[in-house]
Amino acid sequence: MSSSKVALRVSLLAACTSLLAITCLADSQVRIVRLSQVEGAVQVDRNFGQGYEKAFPNLPITQGTKLHTGIDGRAEVEFEDGSTLRITPNTVVEFPELSARDSGSKNTAVKVIDGTAYLDFKAAKDEEFNLLFGREKLALAKPVHLRVQMGDTDSSLAVFKGKVQVEGPSGSLNVGGNETATFDLSNDDKHTLAGDLEADPYDTWDAQQQNYHKSYASSGSYSPYGYGMSDLNYYGNYFNVPGYGLMWQPYFTGVGWDPFMDGAWYSYPFGYAWVSAYPWGWMPYRYGTWRSLPGYGWVWQPATSWSAWNATPAVANAPRQFVVPRPPVDGSLPVLVGRSPVTSPAPLSSGHIVLHSDTAGLGVARGTIRDLGRVSQQVRTQGVASANVHPAPLGFWAPVSLPHSPSPNMGAASHGSTGMGSAAPASHGGASPHAAGGAHK
Repeated sequence: MSSSKVALRVSLLAACTSLLAITCLADSQVRIVRLSQVEGAVQVDRNFGQGYEKAFPNLPITQGTKLHTGIDGRAEVEFEDGSTLRITPNTVVEFPELSARDSGSKNTAVKVIDGTAYLDFKAAKDEEFNLLFGREKLALAKPVHLRVQMGDTDSSLAVFKGKVQVEGPSGSLNVGGNETATFDLSNDDKHTLAGDLEADPYDTWDAQQQNYHKSYASSGSYSPYGYGMSDLNYYGNYFNVPGYGLMWQPYFTGVGWDPFMDGAWYSYPFGYAWVSAYPWGWMPYRYGTWRSLPGYGWVWQPATSWSAWNATPAVANAPRQFVVPRPPVDGSLPVLVGRSPVTSPAPLSSGHIVLHSDTAGLGVARGTIRDLGRVSQQVRTQGVASANVHPAPLGFWAPVSLPHSPSPNMGAASHGSTGMGSAAPASHGGASPHAAGGAHK
């Protein structure tokens, strides 16, 4: 056998081995959770040499990732079971462990390095979840809703609902509902326990997000996962298609829309992953299949198997002229894609926005428009519709009042923009996603 053929076989074997390793990681040990909300200046360090970069909703969070909010930044992370971690301005959190054992059990560790974080823990079966702040550790096993604050000289833990046991240098401490524990960082973490909760300005924001998830998290039994469900129920609707079964479609879509009009390719140790710019764009790109059906347009078909997630979305029944999206061949910088003719609602007046077709919810902050399906139907029949915008997320119940809540981004985007630019970056010197350029062909 010639040396060139031997080299070719060795190269092919190495490529196959590498691909098999990536597939096995994606199927078992590698876990991804969802950066589900980004407001203001939020940056992410994805832990493979790029430093801090601008963060976008729907970024996969993997082991070793750090999030850093700026002076006006807020963010939320969703875990598979629907548990949520919310962080306020000037906060740094790290995810030192996001892994899965061969048995299927999940191991999670979240470390609050600075600032304030809220955790709503659901306590799924076969899950080990550790919350770390300073030198304290909480090994969570039962549902709990809490707030952790890290200061310069002390830290505090406030439990809204449930109870926890804190382990630290000064020993064990049980903290129950409506109790606050304070730890002196300069005195061996000596603690005090108070039988009340001192209010924080962001408690209302946390409660609003809780209300949103409680209102829209209800879903069918087709998925074992909870992350992304609230947004699917708010931004779109389910229906049955003869011969295909259950489908989901986002509101504000027409014949000219496809699921890959706005987003970006992001590189990870397991390869490039598609990150959707749409506020609902998590589960339909990680599981199941996108199909183009006559009379319906593009719809998402939930998965029949949930044992693994997709880095590259699955596509079927695509129109003849449609080019299935492919990840970049090489490189590490994000590659942005923006082809939507209208990527955000246009401002009409204070508290109102104008909505068009083919935006698929871009620019509509979660829960801020009542009965989004009705407004979408108006757009479908009339071509355009205006809607009132509420400063706080709406649920099936009355909204919580928040006079100082920031309004949704209502700036009209120009043709070709990605729709992913609503979160302004803080200055940390990381690589800018916009420097990569790129286009979806």
